[in-house]
Amino acid sequence: MADIVAQLIREFDLKPYQVQNTIKLVDEGCTIPFIARYRKEQTGELNDQVLRELYDRLVYLRNLESRKEEVRRLIEEQEKLTDEISSALEACTSMQEVDDIYRPFKPKRRTRASIAREKGLEPLAEIIFGQNIFSGDIIEIAQSYIDPEKGVNSADDALAGAMDIIAEDVSDDAEIRKNVRQLFFKHGVLVSRAAKEEDSVYRMYYDFREPISRIARHRVLAVNRGEKEGFLQVKIEVPEELIIEFLMAKTVREKRSITSEFVVKAVEDSYKRLISPSVENEVRNELTELAGEQAIKVFAENLRNLLLQPPVKGRVVLGLDPAYRTGCKLAVVDDTGKVLATDVIYPTPPQNRVEDAERILLHLIEKYKVDIVSIGNGTASRESEIFTAGVLKKLDRRVYYMVVSEAGASVYSASKLGAEEFPDFDVSLRSAISIARRLQDPLAELVKIDPKAIGVGQYQHDMNQKRLSETLRGVVEDCVNSVGVDLNTASPALLSYVSGINAAVAKNIVDYRENFGRFTSRQELKKVKKLGEKTFEQCAGFLRIPEGQNILDNTSVHPESYDAAAKLLKLTGYSLDDVKNGKLDGLEKEVRKRGIESVASAIGVGVPTLRDIINELQKPGRDPRDELPKPILMTDVLSIDDLKPGMVLTGTVRNVADFGAFVDVGVHQDGLVHISELSDKYVRNPMDVVSVGDIVKVRVLAVDVERKRINLSMKNV
Repeated sequence: MADIVAQLIREFDLKPYQVQNTIKLVDEGCTIPFIARYRKEQTGELNDQVLRELYDRLVYLRNLESRKEEVRRLIEEQEKLTDEISSALEACTSMQEVDDIYRPFKPKRRTRASIAREKGLEPLAEIIFGQNIFSGDIIEIAQSYIDPEKGVNSADDALAGAMDIIAEDVSDDAEIRKNVRQLFFKHGVLVSRAAKEEDSVYRMYYDFREPISRIARHRVLAVNRGEKEGFLQVKIEVPEELIIEFLMAKTVREKRSITSEFVVKAVEDSYKRLISPSVENEVRNELTELAGEQAIKVFAENLRNLLLQPPVKGRVVLGLDPAYRTGCKLAVVDDTGKVLATDVIYPTPPQNRVEDAERILLHLIEKYKVDIVSIGNGTASRESEIFTAGVLKKLDRRVYYMVVSEAGASVYSASKLGAEEFPDFDVSLRSAISIARRLQDPLAELVKIDPKAIGVGQYQHDMNQKRLSETLRGVVEDCVNSVGVDLNTASPALLSYVSGINAAVAKNIVDYRENFGRFTSRQELKKVKKLGEKTFEQCAGFLRIPEGQNILDNTSVHPESYDAAAKLLKLTGYSLDDVKNGKLDGLEKEVRKRGIESVASAIGVGVPTLRDIINELQKPGRDPRDELPKPILMTDVLSIDDLKPGMVLTGTVRNVADFGAFVDVGVHQDGLVHISELSDKYVRNPMDVVSVGDIVKVRVLAVDVERKRINLSMKNV
């Protein structure tokens, strides 16, 4: 364990106490959001992202240690463990290195080498590989191993079997494999060619080659998928002469020996038959793993920014789920998300009942004082948008519309969760409700959907699914807890992402709420079934009660710090009523006057916790998303045909990839801002410049209406 701590300190460039305390807190069952928010003094104020990376690395290193012990035991059971092997295992820094050491001892299917060993040819292999014989005839030596009963009928048979053993031993040498892998990474070139004469999205890879050391991660995943779908043939080209030269330097010790030429042949066979195909697979797997990790990071960051998009509060919204044959589903929800009305209209082909659809839509907008129409961006979205914009022009007041991503809406509506939440509504109507609500509060609505179905990642089906799910769940968890959750309105899905709360406890909270009415204090949580002291500690600070008995219950001040908050108010001449009435303008000034460290000491908390308490007392019930730019609402339609090079538009970043950003400029086809057009300065990573949900100004560079491609630039806009 001491070695792991030392390694984490070194890798993350942290102080010993930060790593030691974080590990201790994790092992005690504390969640990452709780540690990040309420144990800042112990971690040196590490944020949730660093804490998650630290935790992931801790898990990997612990698994690595466990694997080393397992391999040590397995080799020891074969009575082949030596001090040298033990030391080599101890020095391993990756699972691959451990597996390389275990490779010679791993039970194998029958190979040419194992068959040769069964024939008693291992001593001959040792003689040949030893290269200590400088005169005589190797054929005479080999003849002594002829044994027709074992299938060795000649000296040539014996030599061939011995060389098979040498080839496998060279291939199984951990140090050799490690060095060959390094040569592949240093000098290898990933090459892909067309596997069939057919146009496809992979055409740019039909004659593609790029050095492994420089290849962009997203290209690795694209090539992999093209190969999987049968459009590409992929291989790694390496300078064979260079690698074989290295292998000879490692294995041919005495060129004067009469056995050296046999070693040379065995090593050449080892490389071509065993090492090359195996290492190529390992290198491609590692490339895929690295590319997958990068893609997961991009997906996670996109998801984070999507979930934290600012809510449209206090508005009545009409959700419109577009369709052709089955009609457009409508759902009106009030400013709290409660469903007021639903209907179905048929303004699109084949029915084209436009007048009837217009009458119904106008009626719903007027009756329920709808402020915004939220239109899903799926099938028939364009026609629905044109229809809606035309209807809105007939109103005496300004009503806006916005096209929102409906990714995952159908998944939610057909899910068990959707059925439980809206048992009286048809599946299609649930989608319309979701489309309306995701405009009002993206976070609260999108947590009901599997993050992988939200549509802000690339190649998610090609990644390690367990790793992807764990990472994305962590992102959702961090987002939910950074915003906080209204204890009296939150759905079970939202509550299940709160620190320390699992699905069962979330359901119990909702059951308690339904049976006993609204929560009036955080302490009441302790009455919920299966919500014990530890769970209360982990979750309480993230749950809000806007109309609670204690104003602190509507802040992220943890109940464990209520006494400290009361002491702070008393010390600076304020009261809880002042907090409730927003009369704390001079609080920070009073603290500075007394000295922040002195005040922290006086109330019994650390300086970071004191700062958090001050911020929360000044803005109880605050939502960090309110400080972000609001989404763009529209009143009229723009078409891709209207776009001309040179036009400057305002758009919303919908997705970010390694090669650039996709921006919605309101024409139902996202435009691409290539990484080279994101800034006047060199951009290494698009995420250094833009995030999902950002409102940006872009200039149109080129428009291809036929292929529905829009090239945009953010330079000099």
